[in-house]
Amino acid sequence: MSVRTIADTLLRELAGVDPTAAQALGDDSAGPMPALSPAAFDTRRAAQQRALRSLAAAGPPAPADAVLAAALTERLSSDIALDETGFTRSLLAPLATPVHQVREVFDNLPHENRQQWERVASCLGQVPQALADYTETLRSAAAAGHRVAARQVSGAAAQCAQWVSPTGDDFYRRLIADAPDVPGLAGGASAATDATGRFVDFLRTELLPAAPQHDAVGQQRYSVTARAFLGDVVDLADTYEFGWHELARLTDEMTAVAKDLRFSSIEEAAAALDADPDQQLADPDQLLGWLQGRVDEVTDAIDGTHFDLPPAARRAECRLSAAASGVMYYAQPDAAFTRPGRIWWAPRAGGEPSFAWREVTTVHHEGAPGHHLQIAVAMAEPDLHPWQRSMAHVHGYVEGWAHYAERLCDELGLLRTPGERLGMLYGQRWRAARIVIDMGLHLGLPIPAGNGFTEATEWTPELGVAVLRAASGCDEASARFEVDRYFGWPAQALAFRVGARLWRQVRETAESRPGFDLRAFHMDALRLGPLGLGPLRQALIGDSRG
Repeated sequence: MSVRTIADTLLRELAGVDPTAAQALGDDSAGPMPALSPAAFDTRRAAQQRALRSLAAAGPPAPADAVLAAALTERLSSDIALDETGFTRSLLAPLATPVHQVREVFDNLPHENRQQWERVASCLGQVPQALADYTETLRSAAAAGHRVAARQVSGAAAQCAQWVSPTGDDFYRRLIADAPDVPGLAGGASAATDATGRFVDFLRTELLPAAPQHDAVGQQRYSVTARAFLGDVVDLADTYEFGWHELARLTDEMTAVAKDLRFSSIEEAAAALDADPDQQLADPDQLLGWLQGRVDEVTDAIDGTHFDLPPAARRAECRLSAAASGVMYYAQPDAAFTRPGRIWWAPRAGGEPSFAWREVTTVHHEGAPGHHLQIAVAMAEPDLHPWQRSMAHVHGYVEGWAHYAERLCDELGLLRTPGERLGMLYGQRWRAARIVIDMGLHLGLPIPAGNGFTEATEWTPELGVAVLRAASGCDEASARFEVDRYFGWPAQALAFRVGARLWRQVRETAESRPGFDLRAFHMDALRLGPLGLGPLRQALIGDSRG
């Protein structure tokens, strides 16, 4: 059996329980709502195991299929390992969980005519079953001994309650506020709201009382999640040391920029930039106009010069989210490019302003040359298998590329001012701080003396918040959100800086070879499609180190 045949079979077997797989096969009839029942998770696991056994039995792949075989083998092994640890079926965290997938279905559904509103009504009607299914999955996981810590359960409950509270986001009812009179729409919004409320009750009254209070997952589970999120085996002690080294190096670089701005410290420069009215973005129209303007400006600057964006997905569309949290995130196009890639920005709660100089690097991360460019190139590449184009998501590759792209924008002259460069460096230092906080909290690692951020010797959640605030310049609420996320996604925080490190290393190796061209290097690498960091290193420079 060929590698492509194995991938074809995998997609067909996943299509019934995974909307992305169905869309990759050109079938959108089932709609975008994720399948979250225990049986659906069982189906995914069984399909992955069959595909992995088939790959092992098939022997060495043909040269044309070598990258696909490497990507499949690494991803299937990682996904199965995550499921075996209980991570996949017990996931509750502040971001990117099955619960968020249910709500975010409605971010990407068009609703500009009656037919589209009818589809919205249909999806609203599916929310109660989706949440009931995930309730059963969480119950089954708990019965098997897989329980996330109380911090994640209570955080998820509070977030869901905020989504549907009349004094909060009231998301589903606001969604249909200006809709035409479509049968099932109002009832669906009420049913989705009520179902979310029942899910909150389940979390608080059933899951929370039995949830462990201890947040850290320990060495054994952390090693599994690190390998899965990175697609590679890394030396954890070396990675922790690298994080501290990066914090020191970036602090020196930021201090130099602050002095160039004629300030005595990084913090003084940041305060002055925040106080500049021209840097403050609060009004929704102002936020959206600035965001779309910067995305379009960068796209025009890099397309055809530094990169080649596929015409079908050249422009990312920017939108504001009704769920107030201050988060910016990317939603990829559908497989047929009938829906564009979108950058969503949820304005900060309470009308608090965002600051342009701080947000520019996030725009580059989420848009071009970050997530939008990388994902659009892969999805439009005709030589990639549909599984590679739509489903081969590796955090170390995807987030590593986007973080590498932040610094690349400085190299390409896309930062307008020293203030924007300071914002980029804050983003770089934030990702470095993620490494030491995440690893320190989960693994109980010692804090080196004279690190410049704390004199404490042991990690606590409160210390993690304090170090992150000092490193990134973010407010306390944002820092607490981040630290809670690290607890819910052990080792995912490594993906950004460790992934960017790998991209930089393979580029430096390629640069030493005759005839190197940066544009060609980037495009050739991105056209390989997403890969674990280990297979990526092997594909680009022939280095198979573990």
